[in-house]
Amino acid sequence: MPLLHKIAAVVVIFAVALGLWLPGDPGGGDSSDTARTSAGEREPGTRGPAGEPAAAAASAGPSKQAAPAPVATVQAAAPAAAAAKANELGQVPVLMYHRIIAKPELSLDRSTTEFREELVRLAKEGYVPITAGEFVTGNINVPAGRHPVVLTFDDSTPGHFALDPQGRPKADTAVAILQDVARQYPGFRATATFYLNEELFQLAGQESAGLKWLLQNGFELGNHTLTHKDLSTLSKGEVQKEIGAIESKVVSLTGTHTATLAYPFGSAPDKKSWAEKKDGAYGFQGIFLAGWRPSISPHDADFDRFAIARVRSEGKIKENDCKEFCSTAWLDKLKAQPATRYTSDGDPRTITFPRPEEDRLAKDLRGRGRVY
Repeated sequence: MPLLHKIAAVVVIFAVALGLWLPGDPGGGDSSDTARTSAGEREPGTRGPAGEPAAAAASAGPSKQAAPAPVATVQAAAPAAAAAKANELGQVPVLMYHRIIAKPELSLDRSTTEFREELVRLAKEGYVPITAGEFVTGNINVPAGRHPVVLTFDDSTPGHFALDPQGRPKADTAVAILQDVARQYPGFRATATFYLNEELFQLAGQESAGLKWLLQNGFELGNHTLTHKDLSTLSKGEVQKEIGAIESKVVSLTGTHTATLAYPFGSAPDKKSWAEKKDGAYGFQGIFLAGWRPSISPHDADFDRFAIARVRSEGKIKENDCKEFCSTAWLDKLKAQPATRYTSDGDPRTITFPRPEEDRLAKDLRGRGRVY
């Protein structure tokens, strides 16, 4: 190659390299765009790499993409939480009650005496009731060293709740007994979630006053469908009508939507989405099944808020599966194996657990995680 040609080639290469290195671009763009993006800042209107609209991401090009968010680090637990042996990835008993009556007639019935005795046991063993809605959302505010329990009542029968002539809970109803036990055991919260059918405790003209009393006094209302049909046997329209009709009735009486649903018979419809949400009618934060075991923690990576297990309230009966799977049996197991149950660290903002449990924590909650 002639010498002049060699010199020209070197000049061209040097010019190209210089143009890539110097600030600015041929179109007059500001190089500070690239600097901001590399520092992890996002342009207005974007949602970051996980949620950025496809069109915006495509037009932005490589230099516009924000750096991946760093994985949150689990921190050391507070000394008081470690001393309490907190385990907020432990199991939570969600107890399922049906009729509360003086003398049980059916297998699902509990006598008023049995109900009171079970509440006293829970209080003595350090359990604190929370609502189904609080549990589903992980909003568990329980003193350090104590254990959450969710009390749920299906079918809205008169033994659950009634008002006396003075407008107070009628004696020997579940609400009256629960309040009485709470008075005897400070820290045992008088709350529960009632899953409603169209009878609404047979309040006979006092439906609005009764439901509002429950809400104003720390109790929660849930959806249990209008007529308690097996949703697995119904069409989409029928499922939505069963759920939507009772939801509409509750809203008309209280001005408030329910947060959770309990499947009648524990049976899901052919498509679970039919029950989870219908625009303009209902939308649940969680759905509960029938009972056989405690629920895993809502902080657990495997927690499914649309299929939450419950435990049937009953003693250990040799003739059926309550010998192993009902409330008395499960409370015995949790007492014998305290490390397996949910024990609070006393701070609802953090999630404390023994270090060997760390892999079970949901990834999006790692920033709240605390280990010891």
